[in-house]
Amino acid sequence: MEERKLSFFERYLTLWVIGCIGLGIILGKLFPQVAVTLDSISIYQVSIPIAVCLFFMMYPIMVKIDFYEVVKAGKTPKPVLLTLFVNWCIKPFTMLAIATLFLGVLFKGLLPGFEIVKSGIQVEMYRSYISGCILLGIAPCTAMVLVWGHLARGNDGHTLVMVAINSLTMLFLYAPLGGWLLGVNKMPIPWQTIVLSVVIYVGLPLFLGYHSRKLIIAKKGMKWFEEQFLHYLTPVSIGALLVTLILLFSFKGELIVKQPQVIFLIAIPLFVQTCLIFALTYALAKWLKLPYRDAAPSALIGASNHFEVAIATSAMLFGLSSGASLATVVGVLIEVPVMLMLVRISLRTRHLFC
Repeated sequence: MEERKLSFFERYLTLWVIGCIGLGIILGKLFPQVAVTLDSISIYQVSIPIAVCLFFMMYPIMVKIDFYEVVKAGKTPKPVLLTLFVNWCIKPFTMLAIATLFLGVLFKGLLPGFEIVKSGIQVEMYRSYISGCILLGIAPCTAMVLVWGHLARGNDGHTLVMVAINSLTMLFLYAPLGGWLLGVNKMPIPWQTIVLSVVIYVGLPLFLGYHSRKLIIAKKGMKWFEEQFLHYLTPVSIGALLVTLILLFSFKGELIVKQPQVIFLIAIPLFVQTCLIFALTYALAKWLKLPYRDAAPSALIGASNHFEVAIATSAMLFGLSSGASLATVVGVLIEVPVMLMLVRISLRTRHLFC
């Protein structure tokens, strides 16, 4: 079996994020008005510079999806239904519960008091952090889950199908579920904004990705598309993400310098949630008697988060300087090491499956 390895950017994503934290803090200290000025260039609360960066984060992910594979998923519905059930019926609610337990109860006294979110309303800081966790919890499956599934020697076709299906279901479920859970957390949320964020950061890249994929393959062929186009496009997504993070941390530099424990405290519930969902999905796959090649990617898809969408939505709803945006970035920070750990666990336990 061909061994797939992480690209240079993907392998060291955690280090790049740490580097962005440092660079953002430095820029925030030296040029405090630069990020604020850029974010002020907006239309209907949508920052144009950030929208451009986030589009280039999302497009490379969407253009990889072959939607014809969705039809084939109907022949083996069990892993598809399992992943959908975990992603939309369990994961969002366990995230809310775990984040509330840790950030709203256990760690509440260690967190800052209040902040002014983008809508101009003052909210308790811990609620803002919980909101960021919620946005991560309702954004299933990142592009890199294709890599996690392959590294775990899972069924690549199933993983690709679930990326496509999750992208489609997000168009319909992300906004209403996110609005409801954020309301439970007592955070102010304009429904029009969250719907618009899903359309811009999921719908538009999905539409352009689908049509440009067809056009490029028709003109250049599948081999050129996979070996040339995707090879040079993949770093674009991560590069756009890192530029966005630099802007984000230029806002949060003072908080990170004065209270670096906040990053650690937010990471704890995210780590617990990731491991819990992986274990639960893995156990359900075993109960359903799925083969390992379907069980592993199902569990990894459930555990991972589409942090690009979460960052985009939090920045749009609450602003780049919000605690919610910081929480989504912490999700990026722990994603690679935690998912690699779960890949190793999968490989070591594959003998438990048929």
